[in-house]
Amino acid sequence: MIGKIRKGNGFKGCVNYVLGKEQATLLHAEGVLAESNRDIIRSFILQAGMNPDLKKPAGHIALSYSPVDAPKLTDGKMVQLAQEYMREMKITDTQYIIVRHQDREHPHVHIVFNRIDNNGKTISDRNDMYRNELVCKKLKAKHGLYFAKGKEHVKQHRLREPDKAKYEIYNTVKDEIGKSRNWRQLQTRLAEKGIGIHFKYRGQTGEVQGISFSKGEYTFKGSEIDRSFSFSKLDKCFGDARLNTTESNRQTVSAPVQEPAQTPGKADSPLLAGLGGLFSAPSSPADDTPDNPGERKKKKKKRHLKL
Repeated sequence: MIGKIRKGNGFKGCVNYVLGKEQATLLHAEGVLAESNRDIIRSFILQAGMNPDLKKPAGHIALSYSPVDAPKLTDGKMVQLAQEYMREMKITDTQYIIVRHQDREHPHVHIVFNRIDNNGKTISDRNDMYRNELVCKKLKAKHGLYFAKGKEHVKQHRLREPDKAKYEIYNTVKDEIGKSRNWRQLQTRLAEKGIGIHFKYRGQTGEVQGISFSKGEYTFKGSEIDRSFSFSKLDKCFGDARLNTTESNRQTVSAPVQEPAQTPGKADSPLLAGLGGLFSAPSSPADDTPDNPGERKKKKKKRHLKL
């Protein structure tokens, strides 16, 4: 179960979109005249007029489910889940419609709701993206819905650029990092498959701030490819062969690495034992920045690669 939330300044386009799809089915309507698209739109607009200062009164949520759950997702169950989702998100006492689409293999519904409730008050969207994630996880667990296992389940043959390149990089790095003993070996293996590694400095220093990967004309930050592809997390996979800061170990990294790299500060560096830990590790805002900046400032020697 995945929820995607959008907000707009008008209801016409949104209502016509969700009801205009081939085989679209209006499963439930609350607080609106539902004889036609025009009646639904007028109902929404009339209530939104109670608070004309709100610039984006139209709420639109798409709730998508795994094809694995399709047999249990009857129309009635879809309505139940949508209404429970709305209650958990504090979207209550307002107008809404629930529409089911059949244009994809995965079951999904669209909810269009009025962000001006029946009393003329605004339904808050504060932290709605974060709350959406928590609510979806809660409902999946409660109703026994399928939990996807990651990027491996994406239908990559359907992807277009630049997503196609991103997933090719993801698969290749995931496969090659377990076979590489250090950064040079990883760089060589990836280069053979047309993928470049690029390290980013912090200002004019020799301190690594982040990492990116390129394939063809596309370049992505490590964290854009996967949360566990930050420099610090990948560097830990090499254990004792991580990037080193000593002057005597300075070497130049050849193409396709276009920027010199630097180590994060000391951290526990267990040898790579499978890929489970790497790809399940949670990310943090500091993923792409090295550790212990206070200790690093005390070191006056430039930092270099040990490959």
